[in-house]
Amino acid sequence: MTSTAGDPWPAPRATSPLDAVVPLPGSKSVTNRALVLAALAEGRSTVRRPLRSRDTELMAAALRGLGVDVTDTADGDWLVDGVRGQLHPRTSACDVGNAGTVARFLPPLATLGTREVRFDGDPRVRERPLGPLLVALRQLGADLDNVDGLPLVVRGTGGLRGGTVALDASQSSQLVSGLLLSAPRYDEGVTVRHEGGTLPSAPHLAMTVEAIRAYGGLVDDSAPGTWTVSPGPLQARDAAVEPDLSTAAAYLAAPLVAGGSVTVPGWPRGTSQPGAVLPELLEAMGGRVERTDDSVTVRAGDGLHGIEADLRDAPELTTVLTALAALADSPSRFTGVAHIRLQETDRLAALAKELNRLGGDVREHPDGVEVHPRPLTGGVMGSYDDHRVAMAWAVLGLGVDGIEVLDVATTRKTVPDFVGSWTRMLGLR
Repeated sequence: MTSTAGDPWPAPRATSPLDAVVPLPGSKSVTNRALVLAALAEGRSTVRRPLRSRDTELMAAALRGLGVDVTDTADGDWLVDGVRGQLHPRTSACDVGNAGTVARFLPPLATLGTREVRFDGDPRVRERPLGPLLVALRQLGADLDNVDGLPLVVRGTGGLRGGTVALDASQSSQLVSGLLLSAPRYDEGVTVRHEGGTLPSAPHLAMTVEAIRAYGGLVDDSAPGTWTVSPGPLQARDAAVEPDLSTAAAYLAAPLVAGGSVTVPGWPRGTSQPGAVLPELLEAMGGRVERTDDSVTVRAGDGLHGIEADLRDAPELTTVLTALAALADSPSRFTGVAHIRLQETDRLAALAKELNRLGGDVREHPDGVEVHPRPLTGGVMGSYDDHRVAMAWAVLGLGVDGIEVLDVATTRKTVPDFVGSWTRMLGLR
C-alpha cells in the first residue's frame, strides 16, 4: 500500500484485534535540539538513534551549510564536529522546508557566522510565527533585513552581544527555545522574559533547558516565564535520542478502535516530552494501560469514551485524539490549543472540515474543538501537508470503511516509513 500526493492512500480497516510491538523512530524535537547544541559545542558529539526525517535532514543540511561538519555513520548516527569560534558558512542560502525548529533555531545561530545567509522554505512556513523572535534578535544586536518572518537575511558578524529581551511566545514556545539554544555563545548570554498570552507547550521549553544543561550550559529558569542562559562553552557529548512519544499517539490509539493491544518499547522512565501524558489520556478514553520499566502497552477496554482535556502542554496529541473522539460513545472537548492553528496547517480547521465532510459533528472553538460523535461515511481526506493530520486519518480508517488519505507521504516529517509500520502493525503485507 503506497501513495503519492496525487494518489490517495487507502487507510486499512481493522479486521481483527491487534497484537503488535511497534518500535518508534526518535523524537524530532530531541534530535534537532541535540544537533544545534552539538554544532556549538567544543569537540565531536555523537547523536545516537536520531530521527531521520525531512525536518531533521533539513536541520543537518542547514548546519552543514552554516559551516558545521555533520557526518553520517554506518549505524545511522550523526557525528557533529562543533565549531568553537566563529561559524564560516559554506552557502548563502538555507532551506528550512516547513520545519518550525529549523526556521526558529537557526537564525539565532547564524548570527555567529561571518557572512550573509538567506533563510526561506515552503510557502506555509512563511505564515508561521517568527516575528517576535526576529525582533528580539535585532534588540540583542543582530543585523537582519526583516523582522516579520521569512524570507529573511541574517548578516552574521561572527558573534552577538546578547543581553536581556522580552518577547511574546504565546504562538509558539520555539520562539524562546530558538534564543536559548545559541545563547551560551553570545557575549553576555541571554535573559528572555515571556510577555503576552498564555505560553503553550511548556514541556518543550523544559526539554530545551534540559538539553542545554546536558551540554554543560548554565540555565536559570527559577522565575516563572523567565530564562537566563549564561555565556560559556558547551561540551561535546554522546547523546541518545528518545523515541517520539507524540508519534506514539497514532499507534497506541489503534487498539481503542481495532481491539487487541499495541506495545511501544523504549518508553523512557522520565522525560520532558509532552507526549508522556498520552497513556493517561488513552486510559481516560477507555483503554487499559500497562507499563514496564521500558515500555507502554495499551489494550482495548470496555469501549471508546469521550473526554474533556486541556491539551495546552501536549498540543501534538490533538489530531489523533480528535479522530478517536469522532468514533467514541459520548462527546469530547479539547481546549488550550489555539496555537495549533499556526503549525503545519490550521489543525483545528482541518479537523473540523474533513470530519464534517464525512458526516461528523466537529465544532471549532477559539482554543480547541468539540466533537459530537455521529456515523461517518468513507471518503478522501486531505492531509494539508501535515504529518499529524495524516496519522489521525489512519486511526479513523481503522473504524470507518473507505477512508483514503491524500499525500500520506507527508508523514515522513516524523515517521520515515509510516505506511510500512502501520500495515505491519495490522499484520498486513
